[in-house]
Amino acid sequence: MFVNRIACALAFLCLSGCATKEVLLTKSSVAPPGVDLSGSWHIRTDSAADRDRINEAIGRAAGAGTDIIPMPAEKRQTRVSSSRSSSRQGKGGLVQVFLESGENLKVTQTPHGIFISFDRSVVVEYRFGENRMINVGEITAQRVSGWEGEQYVVETLDRKGMKLTENLYLSDDRETLHRRIVLRKSDNNDVTLKQSFSRSSNSSQEEGEELR
Repeated sequence: MFVNRIACALAFLCLSGCATKEVLLTKSSVAPPGVDLSGSWHIRTDSAADRDRINEAIGRAAGAGTDIIPMPAEKRQTRVSSSRSSSRQGKGGLVQVFLESGENLKVTQTPHGIFISFDRSVVVEYRFGENRMINVGEITAQRVSGWEGEQYVVETLDRKGMKLTENLYLSDDRETLHRRIVLRKSDNNDVTLKQSFSRSSNSSQEEGEELR
């Protein structure tokens, strides 16, 4: 009887562990009225200090000390290659592969998605309401993105439970773009960072219509 109770308890714990695996929920595919993230944006904070701050956070969250963001365009290919190599060795993983940033962002919002150009070298597409598997090299993760109120939210979850969450939203006067980055380890410890971008003087509404 005692052995049976132990076996039942272990089975329950196993089932509970499986049940707690996170599943990302699909977000809204409809942009809120009057919200358009389109424009050319320049980071407000010092780029070197920002890079050090984010790399330190990534090191705490992912156990990786690789130089991640932002960086000159000519170094990005090297970063991607080294990230894939590190990923194969089990270091870092998700954040090294899927996290992008830069000093200058160009955002183009269409009726169906958002395109973000980082320093004119890397363009990332997010589809409103998407829920799909994405991969870079050998790294595979689930991604959902869409609207939560007036914020555009992108969540990326790898099979080990590491999660990257990005929130994009405008200031009340629409002249500042905020980007909130949360890195979560599989042990549920979070590291939160925030970037702010000012609208460039040459930014115009026409930029948001290039891909319409």
